[in-house]
Amino acid sequence: MNYDIKDVQLAKKGKLRIEWANQNMPVLNLIQQRFAKEKPLKNTKIACCLHVTTETANLAVTLKKGGAEVFVCASNPLSTQDDVAASLVKDFKIPVFAIKGEDKKTYYRHLQAVLSKKPQITMDDGADLVSTVHSQQSTVNSLPKTENRKLRAENQEPRTIASKLPWGGTEETTTGVIRLRAMEKKGVLKYPVIAVNDAQTKHFFDNRYGTGQSTIDGILRATNILLAGSNFVVCGYGWCGRGVAMRAKGMGAKVIICEIDPLKALEAAMDGFSVLPLKEASPIGDIFVTVTGDINVLSEGHFKLMKDNSIIANAGHFNAEIDIPALKRISVSKKRMRDFVEQYKLKNGRRINLLGEGRLINLAAAEGHPATVMDMSFANQALSGEYIAKNYKNLQNRVYSVPEKIDKKIAELKLKAMGIEIDSLTKEQKKYLDSWEMGT
Repeated sequence: MNYDIKDVQLAKKGKLRIEWANQNMPVLNLIQQRFAKEKPLKNTKIACCLHVTTETANLAVTLKKGGAEVFVCASNPLSTQDDVAASLVKDFKIPVFAIKGEDKKTYYRHLQAVLSKKPQITMDDGADLVSTVHSQQSTVNSLPKTENRKLRAENQEPRTIASKLPWGGTEETTTGVIRLRAMEKKGVLKYPVIAVNDAQTKHFFDNRYGTGQSTIDGILRATNILLAGSNFVVCGYGWCGRGVAMRAKGMGAKVIICEIDPLKALEAAMDGFSVLPLKEASPIGDIFVTVTGDINVLSEGHFKLMKDNSIIANAGHFNAEIDIPALKRISVSKKRMRDFVEQYKLKNGRRINLLGEGRLINLAAAEGHPATVMDMSFANQALSGEYIAKNYKNLQNRVYSVPEKIDKKIAELKLKAMGIEIDSLTKEQKKYLDSWEMGT
């Protein structure tokens, strides 16, 4: 089996951690049991570009039990749990191409490795697989026809991973969905993708409770600071930002929200948070967390205003949310203070502490979202993959929502697993809601 991981001897520890996560993923377990019987993904190759964690491992195993041939690579150079990667390879015979701390060249070589298997379905966290497929497809199309024919006659792929596009894909995160909708809007999206992130059983829970808890976890593991009494600045008040702000407030921090959307800013204010422009928050903040999905949220002007020993971290997707080149440019020195803390000394003498190289702090310094919440997210991934396999011939090249039926079924299964019962409408109540004549 072809794979590229740190050390296969780490598998024993990884397997135990995968089993531990599995105990807290009852919905995915129910899907796995059905998949094992029905094999809805038989003869389907699936390339997964996700954070290689214990929860992702359980998704990969579920897909394999459904009959799929699964290949895994990392969606972030710092998010891989090497022991989990080892267990997937050794214990579950699933090829993995991921090493924690891999450089950019290795990262893209690993993407190429899973795409070289010519998957029918891609599962993304950040849309890197989709964008790579599209950029290399464009390369093929731009080659002179004579060169293209020559390479194909020699049974070679002309500087590309595949000439045949996947049936469809799924996307796990907000940033990825933003990229995909931009592609759809420009008319360049070449295969259908289901926006798993937009499912209610995903973003209401994963983004809010998962990101909220795991981001605080990552910051505390990296720094061991006290949050109580600190000025904690959250850049972005989407579902992830809401979660981070809620958890920071719960630990006694004085939370400041910075937003560009008037509706979200208004909501933050009515949720009891201070709302300020980032330039006004910069001189008073102790800790800054970006959660926007955009670039250069924290930039040179903000760094120069920050007080000494400020902490900056990212909980969005890519490390571009913090303008690290600008931080380097205005610094006179850099010192590694702790495993995930790089301290930059600015020309003005002040120090700024960058956490996790600006990458996802909840995965760089901690273990990512708890399995309990990822249970629903990956249930959406598994069922969306099944939906694509069954319906891809009827789908257009656009971004689709997770079918409502799937979303509600996952919520029902989660409630059942939690031992929670809810009411249902009577026939009379249903009739009333379906009519307009009855009035009051």
